[in-house]
Amino acid sequence: MNYEPVIGLEIHAELKTRTKMFCGCLNDPDEKHPNINVCPVCLGHPGTLPVPNKSAIESVLKLGLTLDSKIPEESKFDRKNYFYPDLPKGYQISQYDQPLVLGGELNAVRITRIHLEEDTGRLVHEAYSMKHEAEKNVSGFGLHASSLVDFNRAGVPLMELVTEPDIKSGDETVRFAKELQLILRYLKISDADMEKGQMRVEVNISLGQIIDGKLQMGTKVEIKNLNSFKAVGDAIDYEIKRQAEVLEAGKEVVQETRGWNEGQGKTFSQRFKEESHDYRYFPEPDIPPMELSRELSRFNLDNLKIEIPELPAQKRKRFAEEYGLNEEQTEILVSDRRLAEFFEESVSELKSQLPITNYQLLINYLTSDLTGLMNQEGISISELKITPEHLAHLVAMIEKKELTSRMAKDVLAEMIATGLDPHEIIKEKGIAQVSDEDSIKKVIEEVIAENPVAIKDYKKGKQNALQFLIGKTMAKLKGQGNPEVIAKILNNKLR
Repeated sequence: MNYEPVIGLEIHAELKTRTKMFCGCLNDPDEKHPNINVCPVCLGHPGTLPVPNKSAIESVLKLGLTLDSKIPEESKFDRKNYFYPDLPKGYQISQYDQPLVLGGELNAVRITRIHLEEDTGRLVHEAYSMKHEAEKNVSGFGLHASSLVDFNRAGVPLMELVTEPDIKSGDETVRFAKELQLILRYLKISDADMEKGQMRVEVNISLGQIIDGKLQMGTKVEIKNLNSFKAVGDAIDYEIKRQAEVLEAGKEVVQETRGWNEGQGKTFSQRFKEESHDYRYFPEPDIPPMELSRELSRFNLDNLKIEIPELPAQKRKRFAEEYGLNEEQTEILVSDRRLAEFFEESVSELKSQLPITNYQLLINYLTSDLTGLMNQEGISISELKITPEHLAHLVAMIEKKELTSRMAKDVLAEMIATGLDPHEIIKEKGIAQVSDEDSIKKVIEEVIAENPVAIKDYKKGKQNALQFLIGKTMAKLKGQGNPEVIAKILNNKLR
C-alpha cells in the first residue's frame, strides 16, 4: 500500500540578546560554570515579577517581517504548566493563542506561527561508574548515578517556529531547517548552532493514505531532541519506514513522543504525547498584553523592516548575476555570511587594482587555498589575520604575472601566519618572478644538457616531455620563473 508522509516542524532557536527574557541576568551560552547567571526571577522565587526583553520581542518580529508573516495588533504571554526538574517555577512563560507572528512562508512551506518563550534549565547527568563499587558510604549502600541542574540557561529567550504539515521527506526538512538557520544568522538574532543546543528541531510525522482521491491523515508521532541536520534527515527516513511497517502489519501507530538513538540509527518511545489542554494554559497575570502594530505601540515595525539585510535567497541570485559564480561557489559563500562579506570586500579592492570582469581566480583562492589553510590552522574567517584587501592584492599580482601560482601559495601561507600584505612579504623575503630571458636561457641550457632523454622524447612528438623540462627549469629557478617565458624559450631551443 502507498503511504504519503505528512511532516510538520517545531523549531526552537535561542535568541542572541545581552540579557535573559524576563530578567537582567546575562544570556551567555559560553558560560562554563553552573548557576552563575541566575537571579530570583529566573530561579522562580516567590514574589518576583518578570519584565519582558524588548530586544527579544523585536527579534521575533523581524523574523516575521522577513518571512512575509502577519504581525497581529496585539499579543500576550501565557503560563504553560508542567513539572520537570529543570523548570524552577513549575510553569513556563510562553505564548498560546496570541503569538507574536502569524503565517508566512519559507521554501514553499507555510509557517503557522512564531512565538516567544523562556528556555528551561539544563540537566547534567552523572553516569554511574563501576569504580563506585569501591566507594561505599558508611551505611553500606553503593553510590548511584545522579542528575544535577544548571539554571544558567533558564529564562534565555527562546523562539519557536511552527510549520504547517507541508513537508514530504527528510531531505525537504533538512533544506528548510538549513535555510531558516541561515536567515537567523543573517538577521543576527541567533547563532543557531545545533551542536550547542541553540537550535533544536522537533518533527511531527504521520503517514497518510490517498482514499477516493483525498488524503486521509494518519496518527501523528513527534520526534524530539534532534541535534544535527543529519539526525533530522535520518530520523525522518527511519520513522517513515517504521510507521509503514506497523501499518502493513495491520497494527495502529501510537500517538507518542519518540527520541532518536544515533548509535542504533532508530527512534525509540519516550512517552505518550501531551495535548495543549494538558498544560492548562492561562494568560500570564504579571505581564500585560502587548500592542504591536498600532501607532502607540512601543515596537516600530517600519524601522525593523529597514534593519533587514539582504537575505540568502537574494544574495544567491545577485552573486550568480553580478559575479558569474556557479551554484556550488555561490552556496559556499552564502552559507557563511562572514565569508560572503570577505569576498565582496576583496572584490571591491580588486576592482581598484585591475579592470577585471572574471572573479574565478579570487573565488578559487578564497574557497580553496585560503579555506584549506584555515582548516589546517583550525581558525575561522573571523579569526583570520589576512584582510580582504590583502587577498585582493595577492590575486592582482597573479593576474599581472608578478607571481606564479607556486609562489602565490607560499606567500599566502606567510600571510596566514603574519597577517602582512603580500607586497611586504615579497620585499622582506626577496621573492620575485624571474622573467628576464637571458637569465632563463642560461638555466634552460643547463636543463637541456642534463636531460637528453627528455629532449629525444619531445622531438618524437611526446608533448609531456615539454612539461617535464618546464618543471625542471622552474625547480632550478626555485619556482620563481615565468612559465610562459620558459615555455617560449624551450620551444625555440628545441625546434
